[in-house]
Amino acid sequence: MFIITKKVPRRKLTAALFLFLLTLGLFGAGLDLSGDIQAASATLHTLPDPTGIRTNAERIAYLEGYGWITGGEPAAVEEILLPQTFGPDYKDYLNLQSEQGFDLQAYGGKTVKRYTYSIKNYPGLQENIWASILVYKHTVIGGEVFCNQGDGFTQGLPYPAAQ
Repeated sequence: MFIITKKVPRRKLTAALFLFLLTLGLFGAGLDLSGDIQAASATLHTLPDPTGIRTNAERIAYLEGYGWITGGEPAAVEEILLPQTFGPDYKDYLNLQSEQGFDLQAYGGKTVKRYTYSIKNYPGLQENIWASILVYKHTVIGGEVFCNQGDGFTQGLPYPAAQ
């Protein structure tokens, strides 16, 4: 018996998972995601305003503006000191943030709050999906949706159907 393994980059794995889930949704393989996708698409015509985010309700509304349904209260709230200068280890993360219109490098050396919420409506997955937003002086300056189980994945804040 032979076992062959191959390391697959997270971006390729995420893209393959997204295409698989999209194919399941399109061809009706027992999943009815059309309502969630249509609702998220309707919401995403205008992106939520990242300024003036002071309360939990405003943070939840911000995530809902991207089409996400959260578990309510944050699962974690952390204060994070961003590095003064971002090294090569941050390249992929900075690119992800930049693709969403966020410039984390402008906040180098600042202490920000990271709010992490459970996500209840990720297509095809029901558990261990999280959304985090970084807030500095009542303004969202970054964020992502991720899964920390198995091989995991990280993606931008927009609902997958909108990407």
